[in-house]
Amino acid sequence: MKFEARITGLGGQGAITAGHVFGTAAALHEGKEVVVTEGYSPYVTGGWSRADVVISDEPIDYPLVSKLDALVTMYQEGLDINLKMVKPSGIIIAEQRLVDLSRVVGDKRVFAIPAASVAESLGKKVLMNIIMLGSMVALASPHTLEPLKKAVTERFPKAAELNVKALEAGVALASQAKQGGIEKLV
Repeated sequence: MKFEARITGLGGQGAITAGHVFGTAAALHEGKEVVVTEGYSPYVTGGWSRADVVISDEPIDYPLVSKLDALVTMYQEGLDINLKMVKPSGIIIAEQRLVDLSRVVGDKRVFAIPAASVAESLGKKVLMNIIMLGSMVALASPHTLEPLKKAVTERFPKAAELNVKALEAGVALASQAKQGGIEKLV
């Protein structure tokens, strides 16, 4: 089985970090084949960034994403530019305050996640990416939370407890979305 995800954000939102944590969890803690590629704009500050993650049970013969199972976006252009890459069966997970989902048409499954608000309530805005990652894994990924907890703990040992709380908050938001609380099917 192959899973392709793109995590997008603006510089400083941690899109690339989230991609690396996701890839590390799958490779080191689940024994999967993984390729993580990153891209970012040439701007020093305020530019876009993205992490593309391909996870497979088989050797990966093409390292770039082609059709996304999941698009996670923390800024509007991340949705606008990448929408066409989402598979018909794929999902879109967008930060509720920062992305207007009304432009999405068709039969896409779209989830608005209030990650920025929850990150602020946890006391650290920088946790938004980890909350979005937890939501993605719960909503779209065939992978489980435990490997992610291990990967985030290894990546941020001094802030491990807070990052695990952020992952769990993302899963809780995904659960609300599944129950109809914050999902929008367009």
